[in-house]
Amino acid sequence: MNVQVLFHDNCFDGAASAAVFTRFYRERIRPDAAFTYRGLTHKPGAEGIDPAVFTGDENAIVDFRYSQDARLTWWFDHHASAFQQPGDEAHFRADTGGRKFHDAHRKSCTKYLADVARERFGWDASGLSELIHWAEIIDGAQFPSPQMAVALEEPALRIMTVLEANKSPDLIPTLIQRMQTESLAQIAASPLIAGPLAPLLERHQRNIEQVRSKARYENGVVFFDLADEGVDSLNKFIAYSLYPDARYTLWVGQGPGRAKVSLGSNPWRPELRKHDLAAIAGRYGGGGHPVVAAVSFKPGELEKARAAYREILAELSS
Repeated sequence: MNVQVLFHDNCFDGAASAAVFTRFYRERIRPDAAFTYRGLTHKPGAEGIDPAVFTGDENAIVDFRYSQDARLTWWFDHHASAFQQPGDEAHFRADTGGRKFHDAHRKSCTKYLADVARERFGWDASGLSELIHWAEIIDGAQFPSPQMAVALEEPALRIMTVLEANKSPDLIPTLIQRMQTESLAQIAASPLIAGPLAPLLERHQRNIEQVRSKARYENGVVFFDLADEGVDSLNKFIAYSLYPDARYTLWVGQGPGRAKVSLGSNPWRPELRKHDLAAIAGRYGGGGHPVVAAVSFKPGELEKARAAYREILAELSS
């Protein structure tokens, strides 16, 4: 029996969810199952999941949008934008198999999955409590301060940094396997993370200076354009460490494979948020959560991304 686990790629919560699902499945469903892992990424627009990814005897999706494919046997997600295709939500609601779960109010898919596995299947997740704890902090932005989120001193945050920048097809599947049995400190100190981390920390420092140089703060919004610098991902908390009273951050960037607009609200000032960011991103084919969202565009669509960035800025600033 091969179980294909499809997870939100380049995401700590996605990898942690895959690790928790694997332990749960092995301990409560089928001990002799073999597992393979494949990351899923959000494509420009609202494209559905490629049917070719469902290659297992059983197929699970964790921390990623829904699919109506009949080969999908397990699904756990917590995104408000989980249902992208026509009929997705109705298909999910009609499912009676008891193996597909969604709750857009949960901070992390990892803890949601662990809670469902305990409540519905009697599984004890205490052996992965550290991993579940940090997934909840990272994906729910539950840091005590933006400075902690930007300093990247905790093992979990160092793993997160490598995950978010990773381009190797082998690193995250290996990491998912190790997350099931090793402490985060052991993993962070290993060559798997320590090797690629050093240049990423250097880039992180450059990103801090780029945001410091390019960002403007008006009407409660920190906004900046890093497309010409070739930046399409960075630590989302940098802006709040520089502008702690900001209501929102908004920025546009581009890399080799996409242009991207990122929207965020200040997790340390939640009372300031007046907009559903997932709903705004959804109008441009993106998605996420009410408090943080993004829109991806094709590599040649930078001007389209910048136009969306300007429109969203006007809306958030109003």
